[in-house]
Amino acid sequence: MNLIPVIMSGGSGSRLWPQSRSLYPKQFLPLVNEQTMLQNTLSRLDGLDSVSDPMVIANEEHRFLVAEQIRQIGRKASAIILEPVGKNTAPAVALAAMKAKAVSEENEPLLLVLAADHVIKDVPAFHHAIEAALPAASDGDLVTFGVVPTHPETSYGYIKASEELIGNSEQVALVESFVEKPELETAQGYLADGDYYWNSGMFLFKATRYLEELNKFRPDILQACEKAMAIESTDLDFVRLDEAAFQACPEESIDYAVMEKTTDAVVVSLDAGWSDVGSWSSLADICKKDESGNSVQGDVLLQDTRNTYVRSEKKLIVTLGVNDLVITESDDAILVAHKSRVQDVKKIVDRLKAEKRPEVKLHRKVYRPWGAYDSIDMGDRFQVKRITVKPGAQLSLQKHHHRAEHWIVVKGTALVTNGDQETLLTENQSTFIPIGAIHRLKNPGKFDLELIEVQSGSYLGEDDIVRFEDTYGRV
Repeated sequence: MNLIPVIMSGGSGSRLWPQSRSLYPKQFLPLVNEQTMLQNTLSRLDGLDSVSDPMVIANEEHRFLVAEQIRQIGRKASAIILEPVGKNTAPAVALAAMKAKAVSEENEPLLLVLAADHVIKDVPAFHHAIEAALPAASDGDLVTFGVVPTHPETSYGYIKASEELIGNSEQVALVESFVEKPELETAQGYLADGDYYWNSGMFLFKATRYLEELNKFRPDILQACEKAMAIESTDLDFVRLDEAAFQACPEESIDYAVMEKTTDAVVVSLDAGWSDVGSWSSLADICKKDESGNSVQGDVLLQDTRNTYVRSEKKLIVTLGVNDLVITESDDAILVAHKSRVQDVKKIVDRLKAEKRPEVKLHRKVYRPWGAYDSIDMGDRFQVKRITVKPGAQLSLQKHHHRAEHWIVVKGTALVTNGDQETLLTENQSTFIPIGAIHRLKNPGKFDLELIEVQSGSYLGEDDIVRFEDTYGRV
């Protein structure tokens, strides 16, 4: 039977600020190894039988990040479905189920629904759990994966397994109930009981069975998704929905909409070193520790420090005489928090939003489909950026109403359109783009183009761009 992975990549990861930003959230970050969380999720599918190219459900603002990170590891997606707005997991899975039915060569594709931002250390155990779940899913059950708890966790929901097993596997049982995040004493009881599992948010079921159950319990969600998909359009690698129809869709999780109501829910136990990396302390828990319980990444020097997580990206970080802290540095912000308060990082993010701080959305370095730019200096009426353009890529044909730009090529070759002139620039050569001039930058070479851009003018915001042509459909 055809198994289609569905990767849910719409989260914001606000509790992992300052590394995670709304326009560059944690699933696109290399938090545990050299690959990003999304890339790790895709890579751990290697070795499963009859697996098709995955579908990815993503926020429209993240579309180029998703496509580029998939390309970087030599893979392709069967579809990248763009949500105009986040509506939680029940609608997202419905979109994937409808698309899977449309593109699958079989009438009954199985969907393996995974989050893009989880850690699973024991991949063979993960594969074994999926194989144990396949017979039940093929018979029409809706499978959820319950993580064997290692401690009384209060930040996860739980699944209580029935004593009634399904099939010949002791890993598969009927779901007796879903329970909300417990208090500590209740969580301790769950751990001692042995029949309770952490709710991982991973699922396996037939696309048709999910749609049937959604229609039974939340037909309003199904109807809204059908309307949104009825006017879908393909743009490059992306599947776009009808925005107005999807805006009208109710917001609901798959647990509340279907899994807690269906009589066909079964749970497969998963003991594979799973973590949702929902906070800095949970990331610290899965990282390698020294004899004092410290975890470090980057250029870090510790002195008389215990049980502390320190992450450096650019600068040397030195600690002296501290305990139980999280210290993490990005290109434009530093967070210092007690481990007992890391769940409250979201409150800091909410405050940054309220104050309209740019640090909540973007890093200093911003990725674009053609490359990236790094804002290295800014002052009154000027801004300096380091721009990198990938080989063969080009920016949109555009103009600005309020700023002029001076480009100096540092590395590579630039093909510059400036009004009706087209000029080839090499290293140490420069050009000036006046206010209002229609212009474009292209890298015609085989290596990255790097240049310094100096902007000057009365307004330097990114929204002062009028696009006339664009390779990436942003006009």
